[in-house]
Amino acid sequence: MMVCGHQIDGATLYVDSDDVDKTVTVGSWTADRPLKAGLTTWTLDSPAAGWTTTRSLPRLATKTTYALYGWTKDNSWSSRSVSFTPSDRDGLSPGEVRYDKISDDGDASEVTVPVAEFRARACQGR
Repeated sequence: MMVCGHQIDGATLYVDSDDVDKTVTVGSWTADRPLKAGLTTWTLDSPAAGWTTTRSLPRLATKTTYALYGWTKDNSWSSRSVSFTPSDRDGLSPGEVRYDKISDDGDASEVTVPVAEFRARACQGR
């Protein structure tokens, strides 16, 4: 997750749905300290140093689309979410990041890029 000029206190993984009533949280993590501007990483499968798992992640369903986003405890800020399936996640190689790229005309699409490219571009225009 790239924090761009604000802070993030945690992250939540939920089943991605256009119907708000069908949104189901499947995993949640709280950072030991607020995340400041910059890149932070952790594994979804197990607790990582600096993170507390507030809801352990179950096995992800094969044909389900999930979304991950960052948040603040006071709801003053959040990160852009990224959607993925377990197949998308399993297709990532070490050193790659999947994120929601916004085009100049406002269209969003998920892209997979090297970490260095993500680090260089994720906060552009913010």
